[in-house]
Amino acid sequence: MKLSAVALATVFFAMPLAAAPFAYISNQLGDSVSIVDISQNKVAATVAVAGKPAGVAVAPDGKRCYISTPEAHGFAVLDTQSQKIIATVKVSDGALGIAVSPDSKRIYVADWYNHSVAVLEAENYAVVTTIAVGQSPSGLMVSPDNRWLYVANRLDNSVSKILLSTHEVVKTTTVGTHPFGLIVDSTGQRLYVANVQSDDVSVLETASLRVIATIKVNMLPYAAALAINDSRLLVTNQDDGSVSVIDTDALKEIGLIRVGDKPEGISTHPDDRHVYVANWFDNSVSVIDAKTFKVVDTIKTGEGSRAFGQFISK
Repeated sequence: MKLSAVALATVFFAMPLAAAPFAYISNQLGDSVSIVDISQNKVAATVAVAGKPAGVAVAPDGKRCYISTPEAHGFAVLDTQSQKIIATVKVSDGALGIAVSPDSKRIYVADWYNHSVAVLEAENYAVVTTIAVGQSPSGLMVSPDNRWLYVANRLDNSVSKILLSTHEVVKTTTVGTHPFGLIVDSTGQRLYVANVQSDDVSVLETASLRVIATIKVNMLPYAAALAINDSRLLVTNQDDGSVSVIDTDALKEIGLIRVGDKPEGISTHPDDRHVYVANWFDNSVSVIDAKTFKVVDTIKTGEGSRAFGQFISK
């Protein structure tokens, strides 16, 4: 049987997309998401997403990808198998940061304007509760044991720790100026916070939410990712097109990698070695080898690639 060109294209795209992992890159200026097959570092599909998509959170079970849409006041739900948007959910005025619980059952959405975090059921998108936090919450991170939610409050220069069993803010700690992106290590014991305006990273002990170190990086650090068994922290420096590499034992910067223009979102491949960086002004993704500190590939994506959050499936 001879297949038509359309049928061949369908087979070509359907077969690799049946297997993980993929990177889901929100293109804020292009109202789309690029689905990158990271086994080949190629864009396998592009999906239209209205509302200036920004934040990305891939469910740990790999079935859904949630994309915050600030101008549509909520988020879009992408089915990772069909590559289609299956729902759009209105949540709040300024939906930006977004995260999913480790069991994939709950979605957390930060409201930049109303200074709160909405908690939703992933099964039906019902709002369970809304938690008041600091001013202009941005980055969100759930602890590996699913007990805690950490929130970067940008205009309050603070981080909040929320007990998820009660949805209570148990502590808020002052960090650097204008915290935005954050990442918790695989043990749940350390939290790293990128402070945009003070050009540094705050390192917190999660049990006490105490700042144990402050590490200077380059201009406008935006987001962070961990690699090499949590021994390397990589931080995007938005204003000078670079990524700082921090030794998490020594708690100091040990390298600087040049990437594209205005790097923002950053996330780590399941191999724990390769790190993907979304370059907003270059409409591209840089692939970094965290062992050699070199850019090993560049992937052209869509207009205004931002991908703020955990955008790679496991």
